[in-house]
Amino acid sequence: MTSGRQTTVRDAIVLAGYGVHTANQATVVIRPAAINHGIIFLRTGLEGGLQRRIPARYGNVSMTELCTVLGDPQHGAVSTVEHIMAALYGLGVDNALVEIDGPEVPIMDGSAEAFVEAIRETGLINLSAARRYVRVLRPVSASKGNACSELLPHDEDGLHFDVSIDFETSVIGRQRRVLELDPENFAAEVSRARTFGFMRDVELLWKNGFALGASLENTVAIGDERVINPEGLRYEDEFVRHKLLDAIGDIAMAGLPIIGLFRSHCGGHRLNIAVLRELFSDPANFEIVEAKDVVPARRVQMSAAAYAPSLG
Repeated sequence: MTSGRQTTVRDAIVLAGYGVHTANQATVVIRPAAINHGIIFLRTGLEGGLQRRIPARYGNVSMTELCTVLGDPQHGAVSTVEHIMAALYGLGVDNALVEIDGPEVPIMDGSAEAFVEAIRETGLINLSAARRYVRVLRPVSASKGNACSELLPHDEDGLHFDVSIDFETSVIGRQRRVLELDPENFAAEVSRARTFGFMRDVELLWKNGFALGASLENTVAIGDERVINPEGLRYEDEFVRHKLLDAIGDIAMAGLPIIGLFRSHCGGHRLNIAVLRELFSDPANFEIVEAKDVVPARRVQMSAAAYAPSLG
């Protein structure tokens, strides 16, 4: 996915629904944005009519338990941003203002399909500036127990994924998915994979304020060694495809498309964001280059400290 020019959506895109964790209704408007704007969330509907801009960057991620949360929950945050971020990143949208009037991005059907369809129907436009990339120069990793995520240099351009999971239940077991990320591969192989959860965990999740909006319409529910949803799975390996979808959405928090290899085993939101923090912790780990087919690739002098944003 190393095209030459920055992009944005052609026109405003409106979607609405309720959050899988909060069950709150929200309307999302994806608006066109200018060169080097990046992806920024505009949280509206706050007390006193206030609103808050939150750049979709790893430095602004405040929580990673069961979803990715941008911003300070005490002053206006947006949760469950990973699916819409995956759709924007997977389709190659560099710049957009994502306006939302509630605390959580609508879950839709549990996948990124609705966002992908809306973006593709509206279309993208090319802007006049070259696209910039973060090229991984040195391996970085984050781990917890037997789970790990890492970013590695890669011989080919673009971002490549190698994601595996391993669950004791026979419904899932060990699954692995490898993907070279481009808009067609993302739409066809990843975007329709739905979030999933275990029926045995429901009461505990509710007690802790999670999954209040979960249903068979937006979640693959796993019971005693079987999938509860009457329609079954969309893919035989839908579980690892959804983990890949989440990883794409989280890695999008780099702020620029990455050139390298992302690999994870039994990872999740926490480790995905942690590996980004490791990447940008040392300027020797990465370089920022402009698209080769617009101008010769060249390193852009930028310190890791300057690249990591504070809360917006």
